[in-house]
Order: sequence, then C-alpha cells, then structure tokens
Amino acid sequence: MLDRRRGGTYRRGVAISPATIDRPDGKGLAAGTLGLWGSTVIGLASTAPVYSLVATLGFVVLAVGAQAPIAFVIAFIPMLFIAFAYRELNNAVPDCGTTFTWGTKAFGPWVGWMGGWGVAVAGMVVLANLAQIAGIYFWALIDGIVRTSEDALLSDNVPLVTATGVVFIATMTWVSWRGVEIGEKIQNVLLAIQYLALTIFVVAALWHFFAGSAPDATPFDWEWFNPFLIGEWSGFIEAILLALFIYWGWDTCLALNEETKDPKRIPGRAALLTTVILLFTYVGVTVAAMMYAGLGETGTGLGNEANADDFFLAIKDGLLGPVGWVLVVAVMISAISSTQTTILPTARGTLAMAAYRALPKKFATVHPQYKTPSFSTLVMGIVASIYYVGMTLISDNILQDSILSLGLAIAFYYGITGYACVWYFRKELFTSARNFVFRFLFPLLGSLMLTYAFVQSAIDMYQPDYGYVTDWGIGSVFVLGIGSLAFGVLLMVLWYFFPRSKAFFRGESLNRDTPVLVPDDPTEYGRSIDGGLVGR
Repeated sequence: MLDRRRGGTYRRGVAISPATIDRPDGKGLAAGTLGLWGSTVIGLASTAPVYSLVATLGFVVLAVGAQAPIAFVIAFIPMLFIAFAYRELNNAVPDCGTTFTWGTKAFGPWVGWMGGWGVAVAGMVVLANLAQIAGIYFWALIDGIVRTSEDALLSDNVPLVTATGVVFIATMTWVSWRGVEIGEKIQNVLLAIQYLALTIFVVAALWHFFAGSAPDATPFDWEWFNPFLIGEWSGFIEAILLALFIYWGWDTCLALNEETKDPKRIPGRAALLTTVILLFTYVGVTVAAMMYAGLGETGTGLGNEANADDFFLAIKDGLLGPVGWVLVVAVMISAISSTQTTILPTARGTLAMAAYRALPKKFATVHPQYKTPSFSTLVMGIVASIYYVGMTLISDNILQDSILSLGLAIAFYYGITGYACVWYFRKELFTSARNFVFRFLFPLLGSLMLTYAFVQSAIDMYQPDYGYVTDWGIGSVFVLGIGSLAFGVLLMVLWYFFPRSKAFFRGESLNRDTPVLVPDDPTEYGRSIDGGLVGR
C-alpha cells in the first residue's frame, strides 16, 4: 500500500522517493554564489555572441537582404516570450532541472524526461561545434603570427585542430567541475574581451563609413526594420531560424537558479536582461556591418556567399588593418567561453534528473568541497569529446549536419517549457491581468511560434539536398535532428525497465505536489575565494 506524504511516497514504511527531499541544502549545490550580474554574464557567455554573429550574419543577409536587422528583432520575440515562461516557472519551482522538472510537474514523467533530453542533446552537439571553432581559430591566430607563404596552414590540420578542441573541452570541464564561482570570474574576463571586440568593430565600421573609406558605404535606412519588405516567405523563415539559434543559451541563467543568492527572482531577471542585451548587440552590429560593407555580392559585401560563413574574417584586415587579429581572438574566446557555460546547464539538468530518479543515482553526485555536479560534469565533457572525435573521424560533413540540426532540439525543449508554463498555472491564468499576460499569453505565443519553427524546419530538412551529406535519400540534417530526439525516446524506454526508475515513471518521486530539492536558506553557506564552499 502506498502512503503519500508531502510529495514523498512510502511502501510498507520504506521510503521510495528521494530521502533527501527535505534537506536544507537541497541537492548540495553552491547556494548563494551568483548575483544578478554573475547570472547575466553567464547567460550572455552561453550564447557566444561574437561567434554567433560570425556564424549567422552572412547567411541571414543572404536570406532576407537589407531586412536582416528586423529578422533579428522578430526572432527575439519568441525568445522573450519563452523567457517570461522560464521566469514564471522559476518563481514557483526554482529547480536546476528547469525544463525537465517543469515539464514533469505539468505533463508527467514522459514529457519531462524528453524535455531534459532535449537540453542534453543540444548541449552535446554544440560543444563539438564550439570545440572545433576554438581549435580552428586558435591555430588561425598562430598562422597569422608565424606562418610564411610556403607553410601549410595549421588551422587546416584536422588532427591538430581536433586535439586542440578536445583540450579546450577538457579545460572548461575542469573549470565547471572546480566551482561555479571560479567559472563566473573567468567568464567576466572572457565576456569583457568579446564585448570589447564588438565595440571596436562597431566604432571602426562607423568611423570608416563617416570618413568615406568604407568599401561599400551604405547609409542607414529605417526601411531595414520594415518586415513587409521581406521578399520570399521561405527566406524569411530561414532567417528567423538562424536568428533563433544565436539567441539560444540564455536559459543557462535558470539552470543555475539553485546557486544564486535569490533563486526565485534573480535567474528570471537575468534571463530577461540577457535576451534584451543580446537584441541590442545583434541589431547594433548588423547595422554597423551593413553601413560599412553594404549588401554587394562581391568583395567584402554581406551578400557575397564566399563570406557568409565568416564575415569577420573576410573584412578584418580592411576594417582594422594590422590589429585585425583582434577579431580572430574574439571569435576564439567566444567559442571557448561558451564551451564552459554550455556544460553548466546540461550537468545540472542530469543532476536533477538523477535526484528525482529519472537517471542513475551516480549522476546526482555533488563534489563535497566545490559543490558542483561532479559526475554529471565529467560525463558531459567526456561524451562531448567522444562525440566530437567520433564525428570528425567518420565525416566532418556529418558533424556539420548535426550542428545544422540543433534548431530542432532547441525549439523542442523551449516549446515544452512554454506549454508547461500554461498548463502548470492553468487554474490561475485568468485571476489577474498579470497572470493572463505572463503565464498564458506570452508563453503560449512563444511556444506556438517555436512549434511552427520546429515543424517548418523538419519539413525543410527532409529534402535530400539539405545539408552537407546528400546521398541518404532524405535530408541528413533531418535524420540527425529527429534521430537524436528519437534516440532519447529509446534511452527513456530502456531506463523505464530499471527498478530505480519506477518511482519516477509512476509519478511518485516527482509530481506537481513534490517539494523541489532546493536550499531553504542560501545564507547558511560561506564561500571561499576560489569557489570552494565551507560551512558556517
């Protein structure tokens, strides 16, 4: 016979839900470590603003031309709406499992588990990409310093780049394992370098424009912000999907909610602040780039397909002359920085899943001194490294296609979060204007937009010629994107047959009424200077 007590469940007097459910230290993480500034910095770093612009700006311009600025604005809307959903859910349920925990409380264990998987698979795939970019740009910087005209490019040496990328993953895994506070200090420096580089870029671009030395000076035009001037619908959707990717990552703020000084308020505020800062960053840099380089299809023009995959590299010498290497450093720093902050939410997500018995108990291990999810962090770093090396050995084209499929996982778990917000608060939606807007209207609209993005992306990706591998009969990007989510279904079903999983899948270890495993009072912890915690 089952006896439910405050969310816990007992069978014949033996607890079968987590025994730690009422522990004052929650899951054992470093409570009270981050403030609003630290949370915002980590949220910004997770999006890799410099690299995101490098990777997408040219392609967005190719898709919609002069309407690139409004494309970034429109893509911001669903991100903002979902950020409100994260904020509202976090106020009520401040748990580092985020989508997993909220999805489970709203819709049950199966949907919640898949939401957690969406976070994990997106993190794993993007880590491989970030490691590759960091390795390429590191050796591109060395090439610029020591290479002579006869030397082969070190940045083209695949084994060397791959080994360097693995070193970067290992280093950032160690930083994440060592403590969230030391990670925050490092991110302050790395993010400052990124924004310094972006500031230099904007100032230099505008200086050349007004001095008349820009290669294709194009006066600012308010029509760049007119969405009705966008041409083909397919191009518009492509641009929006690209822009959605560059906003992705701000939810890291919420995954660190249990480690903030005010778990219910600071993470939500940091997420909203992060998305707004990103909006002004992306639009500002895009406008400056268009004024400097124009939209031409030759030379340094933003419409030149040869420059689409790395616009900064194409214009760095003409823009900054002998200090053009600053942009190379900025891209490298951006990728390295995001490598560390991408590990954080995934490790905390799997920690939460294990705490509520949705994964093996080992994933819930927390380092006794550093208060980090030690096992989950190490597993994330190891799996990402194996995935990166394995994909590189099989085919770099498959690796690139897996990266193109990321939008599916992102739209998937963001969408689940928005719907979870609406359903979790369903009894309160019409009790006030505030609840109607922030718990119903915005989350629902955001999720509907992302659902459309998911479906439209899947349809486009299904075409055989979508991606770098074109001999599979159907789109390789579709196979990898849908396949990675389907693989999560397989893992979930396999876990269902393990005895430890029963409490979770029966809705006993985590349900709507289960108290979340969070600290009662963060002030009970003292912090050491390097991120290790000591009890008072």
